Amino acid sequence: MVPPSPARDRAFVQCDVFTSEPTKGNGLAVVLDGSGLTLQQMQDFAIWTNLAETTFLVPSELEQADYRLRIFSLAGEMKFAGHPTLGSCAAWLHAGGVPKEPGVVRQECGVGIVDIDITGDVPAFAAPKTRVEPLPDARLEAICDAFSLPRTRILRSARLCNGPVWDVIELASADDVLAVRPLAEKRPEFRGVGLIGAHEAGGDADFETRNLGPASSMSEDPITGSMNAAIARWMFGARHWQGDKVIAQGTAMNRLGRVWLRQNAGTVWVGGETQILIEGSLRL
Repeated sequence: MVPPSPARDRAFVQCDVFTSEPTKGNGLAVVLDGSGLTLQQMQDFAIWTNLAETTFLVPSELEQADYRLRIFSLAGEMKFAGHPTLGSCAAWLHAGGVPKEPGVVRQECGVGIVDIDITGDVPAFAAPKTRVEPLPDARLEAICDAFSLPRTRILRSARLCNGPVWDVIELASADDVLAVRPLAEKRPEFRGVGLIGAHEAGGDADFETRNLGPASSMSEDPITGSMNAAIARWMFGARHWQGDKVIAQGTAMNRLGRVWLRQNAGTVWVGGETQILIEGSLRL
């Protein structure tokens, strides 16, 4: 067993991701200097914060990377997650980080190098490659039964993998999505269940999504970058979508999450705002 690192002061940020209004997005704790911490120390601190995810920035051994990101939920380390990617990048830049290549931050994480474009209106990460498979009939039936989904309102479904695995069902409308109730008790067998439905034209969002099987202890995730990234890969790849899209998420939880999606030369970009709420140091 690796002995724990002696406690010392470390730069720390707590931010709110995928929202223009502080406290209306998805909270994230960022330890800007995670050097020397053991996996157990990282996991213990992530549990202590009691947030969906906590991240630690450490030096990368890859020449092209600006830093390496370790992402922890309350349950364990994650290969990739969307709001930790954007939030950690925003915290790193806020603390004075300068990318090796102007206009792009290159983050190493469990799925490899993830590019983050910082030249646009909002920072956007390149969605990782996503495996798209049919959602097994038995799994679809189990989800419909558990969440009381109206089968006549289902347009399509898929199993998506971009590190995490997502079982996503598209319903006929955003109202259908918002009418679904989360499970009264968290059930591990329904981890990674996502819903999407279209809003009526003329609003500030094209679609509503919900993550009703998050990895955290919550019954619903406020805003899920990795799930929306996987959905965008699926929809753009199958040509169900053309042009830029704006996703709303968190509405049922009184959040104001917004995710910007665009495709350029085969790359899908997932963008959003980050608000810095707390900064200082912690002793860890």
